[in-house]
Amino acid sequence: MAARDKITREGKKFFKEIERLKKLQMQVGYQHGEAVNEDGADVADIAMFNELGTENIPARPFLRQSVDNHADKINAMCKAQLRGITSGSKTAEDALNALGVMQKGLVQNEIRNGSFVKNAPSTVARKHGSEQPLIDTGQMRDSVQYVIAKKGEGK
Repeated sequence: MAARDKITREGKKFFKEIERLKKLQMQVGYQHGEAVNEDGADVADIAMFNELGTENIPARPFLRQSVDNHADKINAMCKAQLRGITSGSKTAEDALNALGVMQKGLVQNEIRNGSFVKNAPSTVARKHGSEQPLIDTGQMRDSVQYVIAKKGEGK
């Protein structure tokens, strides 16, 4: 009769965290109704108009570019967080929080420094000479958030 191996306490903790990780997701972006500009517009809508473009606004895909331009960095961070879970030094929530903080920073950096279609002359005039796309008051950049939720649920 073959001997049965027992899972150690550390092994049980590892499998528990992996199961928790499978059930969670981290979402970066904007929450409807949480931030409203001085005109009463929802910042989530303003971000969407800029990300995708409209009839009057060229697309400036700062969210997508924050991922596309930094895929290697994001993948390295994911691997580092999994190593932390494997070693027992991190929980699933710890790992997702670390990823959320990093991705929030990447989005904010992309808004600040990304390569986008220039502002129209009328927009530059309204912004008192600023040619920087995506930044007027800084509210959209400052409103980027991340949330951790159960998969299939948004916050």
